[in-house]
Amino acid sequence: MVKTIFIEIPTWLGDAIMATPAIENIIKTYPKAKITLLGSYVSTKAFEDFPNIQRVIIDETKKSGNRYLNLIKQARNIGKVDLAISFRRSFSSKFMMLFVKAKKKFNYRRLTKKEIHLVLRYNDFVNKVLNLNNSAGDLKLYFEPFSYANPTLGINPGATYGSAKRWYPGEFAKVATKLSKDYDIVIFGGPGEVDIAKDIENILIENGVKNYQNLAGKTSIKELIEKIAGLSLFITNDSGPMHVAAAYQVKTVAIFGPTKFTETNQWNNKNGIIVTKNLECAPCMKRKCPLGHHNCMKLITALDVLEAIEENFS
Repeated sequence: MVKTIFIEIPTWLGDAIMATPAIENIIKTYPKAKITLLGSYVSTKAFEDFPNIQRVIIDETKKSGNRYLNLIKQARNIGKVDLAISFRRSFSSKFMMLFVKAKKKFNYRRLTKKEIHLVLRYNDFVNKVLNLNNSAGDLKLYFEPFSYANPTLGINPGATYGSAKRWYPGEFAKVATKLSKDYDIVIFGGPGEVDIAKDIENILIENGVKNYQNLAGKTSIKELIEKIAGLSLFITNDSGPMHVAAAYQVKTVAIFGPTKFTETNQWNNKNGIIVTKNLECAPCMKRKCPLGHHNCMKLITALDVLEAIEENFS
């Protein structure tokens, strides 16, 4: 009988959220098991109030000292478990798992070279190693949506992975200015995206827009999720916040350039649409445009996004 489970979740917020259907199926299979969760600070914070999670460990093995000695100590800190599952493919994760004391343990691996959604990859992996046949359900987070006083548009100009995934602040600002007559505006972003958000704010001010909030760098992960969950409309790059919106079925325009929307688009969000130019050079999967022109994002205009909203959400 499986009474204790250790789960290592992906480092990036979006990937961690895309693992939730597989993790929900693990919990469904072992409903009485107590779970120890390991991951980055950002990812683990998204799992607050998740059922069956008794203990959360934040991975700080990179901070100081010898990384591999730290990984061994971390594995020992986990203690004995019946089942250990990692959703990461890195060498460091595989190394740590060698020292985890578990009756059964499994490291994530891709089961097919076909281009399929990451949600399916994670779920297929769990089905394979646990001999299950569960379908992948919706993305799941356990926070209550924020209640806004008025219809509210959120814009998310950042993308942690790299600059190639970012649409331009001026174009975001054009869309927000046009829609400010119908929506209050909220600008989101992490600590590293404050400057981008400020550029958008300055353009809104120049255009006489007053019904906005700039929350970049000012929200906890919990607050970020709650405020995205309560939005009437969301415009975002391919990013962690995009997957937050999908978990709550928020009306979303997702802007894709260098990444594979077939693998990381919003999972099961019937209110989500994609705007992309489908160029021959895309998806390159690079952090910066290797050709130097960044046309996959540069050719997407505010008009493209406004027309998509008009066609799908009006």
